[in-house]
Amino acid sequence: MDAPVSRAVADGIVAALDEVAGLRPAVALGVAAAVELGPDTVQVRLIATRLPLPPLLEQAEAVVRPVLAGTEWAGAKLRLVVADLDGGAFG
Repeated sequence: MDAPVSRAVADGIVAALDEVAGLRPAVALGVAAAVELGPDTVQVRLIATRLPLPPLLEQAEAVVRPVLAGTEWAGAKLRLVVADLDGGAFG
C-alpha cells in the first residue's frame, strides 16, 4: 500500500462525507483515526448528528464507494462505524 495513495483515498473519503447531512467523520484525532484502509476492509468511524441512522449510513456508502472505485480498495468490504452520537441528534 502506497502511503501517499492511501492518504489521498482517506482524505477523499472524509471530503465525500461532507455531502451527508447528519454524519461526519470522527477526525478529532486526525484522518488516520477516522479512516482505516485494510487489505480487505475499509473502516470509517463516524459521528451522527441526527437520526435515524440507516438512511444516513446508506447515503454514506453511496458517497464513499465512488472514492474507492479504481483503487486497490474498490472491492473491499466497507464498514461504517458510528462511534459517537451527538446530543443534538435527539432533537
